[in-house]
Amino acid sequence: MSRTEPAHTLAARAPVFAALGDETRLELVSRLCDGPARSIAELTDGLGLTRQGVTKHLRVLENAGIVTSSRVGRQSQFTFVPESVEDMQSYLDSVSRQWDDALSRLKSFVEP
Repeated sequence: MSRTEPAHTLAARAPVFAALGDETRLELVSRLCDGPARSIAELTDGLGLTRQGVTKHLRVLENAGIVTSSRVGRQSQFTFVPESVEDMQSYLDSVSRQWDDALSRLKSFVEP
């Protein structure tokens, strides 16, 4: 990845960061990370939110590409999409390397 990320790539990542910036959505992702698809009813259990509230959060996650949904009978089942988070991890690793490089250059400049 280059030092300056193309604007279209950054714009594509922004919804993922925005979606993960909410505590409830992070909890939903955490519940889905272990693999099996879950229904809205299963995901609502213990959250203290209505099914409608959880559904709104799941739609944000789905629009960001973090989860997918499928219909099983009358229920929607949601599944975690690990590739979306893996891309974020790769991006953050790149930013971290850039900061490490900058700090290393600064250190070599200020230290004899």
